[in-house]
Amino acid sequence: MSAETGLIKARGARIELAQVRKRFADSVAVDDVSLVVEPGEFMTLLGPSGSGKTTTLNIIAGFTPATSGTLTIGGTQVQHLPPHRRDIGMVFQHYALFPHMTVAQNVAFPLKQRKVPRARRAEMVEAALETVRLGGYGHRRPRELSGGQQQRVALARAVVYEPSVLLMDEPLGALDRKLRESLQLEIKRVHREVGSTFVFVTHDQEEALVLSDRIAVFDHGGIQQVGTASELYERPRSLFVAEFLGESSTVRGRVEPDGDGSRLSVGEHTVRARGRLARGSAAAVVVRPEHLRVQPAAQSVDPGVNALPARVVQEIYLGSGRKLGLVLRDGTELVAREQADRLSGVRRGDEVTVVWDVERGVLLDDSSGSTHPPTYGDRSPVAAEKSER
Repeated sequence: MSAETGLIKARGARIELAQVRKRFADSVAVDDVSLVVEPGEFMTLLGPSGSGKTTTLNIIAGFTPATSGTLTIGGTQVQHLPPHRRDIGMVFQHYALFPHMTVAQNVAFPLKQRKVPRARRAEMVEAALETVRLGGYGHRRPRELSGGQQQRVALARAVVYEPSVLLMDEPLGALDRKLRESLQLEIKRVHREVGSTFVFVTHDQEEALVLSDRIAVFDHGGIQQVGTASELYERPRSLFVAEFLGESSTVRGRVEPDGDGSRLSVGEHTVRARGRLARGSAAAVVVRPEHLRVQPAAQSVDPGVNALPARVVQEIYLGSGRKLGLVLRDGTELVAREQADRLSGVRRGDEVTVVWDVERGVLLDDSSGSTHPPTYGDRSPVAAEKSER
């Protein structure tokens, strides 16, 4: 590590999980998970509570033994090695700093455990604190720091000994939103400077989109899809991924072939989509809120687009624009986003037409039903409308 620049000369290790399974007494927490994290990559494990993401992280760390499967770090199988022999750093949600030690002593602790000479320890601690922009804070105690500063100390302690892999278990979960957003950028910068392989666990979709090179979406102990933020957002392969990652509007129906694509009957109307599924199968067309356009019902619709009649039941001001809660005639709830400079002018209670381009919809199998319906702030449009009648 260079004390002058604060840059850590570490190179990330490749992580490979192959058919990893973890069974507890009466349940399977991780079910046949296979995943490759490339050297120096920032991989986020994303999913709801109980999806298996944290158990997977603990298996990589060595805190939880896998029931079966293999784990390779840097070309060496490590599933039988204790945590201190895996060349990993760890950052927890609740800092885990020693209150009786100074910041410098906290950061130096793993170096002392590794018997790094005192003079060298001082250089490495100074460089690590510079990396997290806490130079000059070494003499303070944790109680003299803000929550964000304490988390930076925890990050410095995790990277000071130049691990090839850094694991982070919801490290920003205890911080307020503004501080979280600030530290997201700091973590991204530190990852660039350090060069280690980062594996980050969160249930916060926005956090995952901001930080990650790639995201592994977990549900029921397994990985549903792995990809970049744009791949998962624009081309989800399942309804779960589409509705869990970001907001979405979903229209359901039965499939009928339509040339190179498909069409779904929605009441008296037809929705077209790219892609093919078996005739008569249950399907859904998912559209992101920013791709929906809302116009007064009396306004003519351009040919070649999908259009459905709806009613506006909720308006949410967002500063940069607004979000509209909409209900179709069959009770289906949709959400649309409008930019401040492109507002449609429609208001709550208006009869409108919801319009989107065919290529903006993603056709997905709906045979298992949805588990994560779209959300509209504090309440769904239907709930909001009923409570305000």
